[in-house]
Amino acid sequence: MSKPSQADAEAAVRTLLEWAGDDPSREGLLDTPERVAKSYRELFSGYETDPRGYLERTFQEVAGYDQLVVLSNIRVVSFCEHHMLPVTGVAHVGYLPTNKVVGISKLARVVNGFARRLQIQEKLTAEIAQAIEDVLQPQGVGVVIEAEHSCMTLRGVNTPGSRLTTSSLRGVVRDDPRTRAEFLRLVRQGSAA
Repeated sequence: MSKPSQADAEAAVRTLLEWAGDDPSREGLLDTPERVAKSYRELFSGYETDPRGYLERTFQEVAGYDQLVVLSNIRVVSFCEHHMLPVTGVAHVGYLPTNKVVGISKLARVVNGFARRLQIQEKLTAEIAQAIEDVLQPQGVGVVIEAEHSCMTLRGVNTPGSRLTTSSLRGVVRDDPRTRAEFLRLVRQGSAA
């Protein structure tokens, strides 16, 4: 599939403006097609990168550290693949390292890389966990995402304030009750902060 050009994207926005009942040649909308196309390039930048690549540089000098690493409240901005409306919230990502750790900003970059695509939250949660599991090969991984879906809060059933929570727990974070409880406790503490 060949990628449409910037001009094609701008023409599509003009068509949508006309379809909505407005005049794309009026003063306030003259630059809107260009602005929308540029903003979509940023909002869908996840298609331009492989988020797994962020996890490839690791650190092995960890002084024997063998406990959970949890990064909480990572901002999530995505778009529902069914309605192309925003999904916003936070992700909590953790893993129990084997013999290496990754810089914490890389965890946020992985979340952002997968989120900046048309998505459903369940798939997003699983993709983040799978990438961390595949690349870092930790003893376990946990990902929890809490997000508000504009397709539900702005239209349809119109339920402002409703949030969807999804989780993907793998390895010892799923199978060991103590590790699972510790991960979920750290997530709750991070959410409350």
